[in-house]
Amino acid sequence: MKILVVGLGLIGGSLCKAMKKYTPYFVVGCDLNHDIEFSALRDVAIDMEFDGNFSGFDLVIISLFPDTAEKYLTENAAKFDKNTLITDVCGIKGDFSLRMKKIAEENGLRYLGMHPMAGKEFGGYHNSSADLFLNANFIITPFEDSNSEDFEKLSTLAKEIGAGKIVNTSPDNHDKMIAYTSQLAHIVSSAYVKSPQLDLECGFSGGSFQDMTRIATMNEKMWTDLFMQNKEHLNFELELLIENLKKYSEALKNSDSDEMLRLIAEGRKLKENNLRHRQGQPN
Repeated sequence: MKILVVGLGLIGGSLCKAMKKYTPYFVVGCDLNHDIEFSALRDVAIDMEFDGNFSGFDLVIISLFPDTAEKYLTENAAKFDKNTLITDVCGIKGDFSLRMKKIAEENGLRYLGMHPMAGKEFGGYHNSSADLFLNANFIITPFEDSNSEDFEKLSTLAKEIGAGKIVNTSPDNHDKMIAYTSQLAHIVSSAYVKSPQLDLECGFSGGSFQDMTRIATMNEKMWTDLFMQNKEHLNFELELLIENLKKYSEALKNSDSDEMLRLIAEGRKLKENNLRHRQGQPN
């Protein structure tokens, strides 16, 4: 395949590096910052920089923030060869995917979204890695009328660059689950570091602190975009978390050791069952 990757940040850059390391595909890189394109060419992460020719691509991977991805497709869809497969790696699908599909089909293109569940606390091409996707979950979000061959093409690509589990789900279910497994965690991390004790933690923190605060360095523009486009699912999870946290607070206020013990045990059992489920064991 000849593949165009639009946006050479952490995910786009890592996709390019992974495809050049693990696949025989011809990879073209496109970024507004031409210095980054040059760096990718120097690193042999791409075969060539984008030269303005939109023809001849089998697959176009748009690796931009959601609003920018939609704008890019709107402005350039008519320039690609008819029947080109368009995908994106955005952490939101739902209505966004519906709009992307509509733009693609109006211009004779095919669209199918995907979302590699991989990342780092710091973004940008300079943090990208060919091995970012090794053993990562890789979500593909077809519509009922999506082409099964397109799903297989993206699934094969994901496996070739090292993905672990390939998840086939609807765009709407993707957003419901990601609100809980990813977006909520980012909000919690951002709120957690707002304690006045943050600058005094050195020497007092261990793995639990690092785990809770690692993703607080997220890109605020991208994540605000993601949160707002998934606000109903995310707010449901956030309000449920607040409701549960209040129970712990009340136990502390009331010096109720029995209730605190019950709450902690309840959480432990739920996580133990979750771990058994992940390992294919009965609860």
